[in-house]
Amino acid sequence: MERRVVITACSAITPIGHGRDRILESLLKGISGVKPLKEDELLSRFIHSKVYGTVDYPIDYDFKRQFRKTMAPCAYYACQVAKEVLEQSGLPQDFITSGKLGVAFGSIHGSPLTQRDIYRTFFGALADKDDKAYKTIGAVDYLKSMVHTTAVNITKMFGITGRVISSGTACTTSSQSIGYGYESVKFGMQEAMLCGGADEYDTITVAVFDNLLACSTAFNDEPHRTPRPFDKLRDGLVVAEGGGAVMLEEYEFAKKRGANIIAEVIGFACNNNGGDLILPNLQGITNTLKLGLENAKINPEDVDLISAHATATKMGDIIEAQAIANVFGNNPYVVGLKGYMGHTMAACGSIETILSLYMMQEGFIAPTLNLEEVDERCAMIKHVQKIIQQPVKTIAVQNFAFGGVNTILLLRKIS
Repeated sequence: MERRVVITACSAITPIGHGRDRILESLLKGISGVKPLKEDELLSRFIHSKVYGTVDYPIDYDFKRQFRKTMAPCAYYACQVAKEVLEQSGLPQDFITSGKLGVAFGSIHGSPLTQRDIYRTFFGALADKDDKAYKTIGAVDYLKSMVHTTAVNITKMFGITGRVISSGTACTTSSQSIGYGYESVKFGMQEAMLCGGADEYDTITVAVFDNLLACSTAFNDEPHRTPRPFDKLRDGLVVAEGGGAVMLEEYEFAKKRGANIIAEVIGFACNNNGGDLILPNLQGITNTLKLGLENAKINPEDVDLISAHATATKMGDIIEAQAIANVFGNNPYVVGLKGYMGHTMAACGSIETILSLYMMQEGFIAPTLNLEEVDERCAMIKHVQKIIQQPVKTIAVQNFAFGGVNTILLLRKIS
C-alpha cells in the first residue's frame, strides 16, 4: 500500500545564511554568498577560478567531544542541520531511537581535507621511510573521510537505529537521499526519514572542475557576479559548501501527533543517461522529468515553479532549458538558486528543496541572481528576473550529476 509522505521540518547551512530568516533575507535582497577562494598551495600554483560559495560566519556547534572526534567539517554541517530538524520536528526521543526513524544522507567523497592530510602523511612517511609518521594515520581519519561519514555521524549522535542510506552520486546526492527517504516512508519501510547532504570547503574540489574548464574565471575580481545561471555571460560553475536536511514522515502519523506539516512530497524519479559520464544528455533528462510527473500523478501544467539545477555551465544550462521546454513548455516559472551561493555539491538538492519550501511558505518567487541577459539558447522557458509575489502550490526540484544521474522531486503545498 502506498502512503502519503510529508515534510515536517527543514534546516540549511548555506553561503547565504544559516536558518530560515537569514536565508529569506538573502533571497529577498539579492545577497550573494560567493567570496574569494582562500589562498593555499593549489590556488597559487594551479587553479584559475578564484571564487567559492563560502560559509564564512560562526556556527555554535554544541557537540560533546565523544561525537566531535569522528567529525570533519562536512559531518559538522550534517549533524548541525540534523539536530535542528529533529528539534523542529518535535519527534519524541523514544521514537528517534526506536528503529522507526531512518537516515538518508551523503556527501560527494567524505572529507577531502582529511583525505589530503592522510595522503600527505602516507607519502611523506613513505619517502622518508618514517614508520612513526605512518602509524599516526588512524581509524578516526578513516571515519572522517569515508563517503558515509555524514550519515553515520548523525546516527551516532542521535542514537538513530533505523535504516541508513548514504548516496554518493555527486550533485544528485541529497536529492537522491530525499527521494529514497520518500520511497522508504511511502512503501512502509520506515515511519520517518531524516534526509539530506553536506559538503565542506576544499580547493581540491575546485581544482577538479577547474581542470575540466567548468569553473567560472571571468569574475574573479567580482565574486558576487558569478555564477550566472542561464545568462549570456555565464562562464562556469562556482564550487560551494554547506548542508541541508529535511524530515519526512508518513502523513497520518504526522497529522495524528500534531506535527507542523510544511509540504507533501508527491513524486520522485531518478534515472541514468546510459552514456557519457560527464556531458548532460537531453533525452535522459527529459525522460526523468516525465517520470517524475508520472510518479506524482500530475500534469506538466500543474507545476508552478521549477528549481533548476542550472550550474551556469555553457552546455548544461542550454540542455536543461531544452528539457524543461520539452516537458513543461513555457508554463512554470524557472529559477536557478545557485546564482546566490554557487554549487553546494552533495548538499545542493536538499538546500534547493529547502529554499523552494521557504518561497512556497512565504508566497513569492526569488529571481535567478545574476541573470541579467538571458542567453537566447535558454530563452524558451519562463525565467525569473525580479521578485514575483504570488502563491506557489507545486514545485519541481531538478538535479543532475556526473555519471549521467538525473533526479526530480515534486513538492506540493498542503492546503
